Amino acid sequence: MLTNLITGALLLLSAVSPATAAKPSPGCGKAPKLITSAAATAPGLTIQSNNKNRQFFVKLPADYDNSHPYRLIFGLHPVGGSGQQIATGSGISAYYGLPNLINDTIGAIYVAPTGLSGALGVGWWNNGGEDVTFIKKLIQTIEDDLCIDQNLRFSTGFSHGAAMSFILACALGKELRAVAILSGSPQISGQCPGGTEPVAWYQQHGTRDQVLPIAGGRQMRDRFLKNNGCAAKEAKEPARGAAHIKTVYECNADYPTTFVAFDGDHTPSPKDPGASRTFSDTYTWEFFSQFK
Repeated sequence: MLTNLITGALLLLSAVSPATAAKPSPGCGKAPKLITSAAATAPGLTIQSNNKNRQFFVKLPADYDNSHPYRLIFGLHPVGGSGQQIATGSGISAYYGLPNLINDTIGAIYVAPTGLSGALGVGWWNNGGEDVTFIKKLIQTIEDDLCIDQNLRFSTGFSHGAAMSFILACALGKELRAVAILSGSPQISGQCPGGTEPVAWYQQHGTRDQVLPIAGGRQMRDRFLKNNGCAAKEAKEPARGAAHIKTVYECNADYPTTFVAFDGDHTPSPKDPGASRTFSDTYTWEFFSQFK
């Protein structure tokens, strides 16, 4: 009887992503010298990376407390966009709608960096790994100035921003807690560097995506199903006109993995037939919020 109770308790604990003690960044306890509330709007801030000026925007909590470690959430823009687009919500909900949902005691600091010009516009071309280098330097710059929980770093993005979030999961697997990939591709931000570390993984993709076909999305998903130690499971995809299908895999408890297929084209905010709002921001926050 006692053995059965203990076994049951262990199984229950293994199914829940464990809370971890906060890992405060060097900026905790210090008054910010670089980043203030003004960093949320144009012209934002710049740092030098690979001898180039790189722009970024930062949204602080209204009651920012330099003794409290916050989540750090990157919102990466699609091709032709900018950090300002994500920061201000121009054509896309600001920071993919997350600030409207995150109101727990941990809170979040949001970062919207800008990519570099390429053949198709400003994006995350990551030539020679320069965008990974930029994001790494940006993490250090922010965490030296602000109070961040270094165990709670996240990245999300749509299209080219999703592709770059995939590359960050490959290159910075040990430094990111989770990513949310909104209709990305494994080919357009360079090759996946490293790509063997587990990272908690949320992904969504439209079955009728004419810009970045879902076949590429499946490739990204399958790489992290392997990395995250997930059991084989069919991820069903909806028929034309049907509601989205959400597949939650059985993986290493520290690295949950979810894939959502929806009937639709290339969009960061898909809606089911008859629905008045998207499920994208809700699912992303639901996924990120399990990590404490």
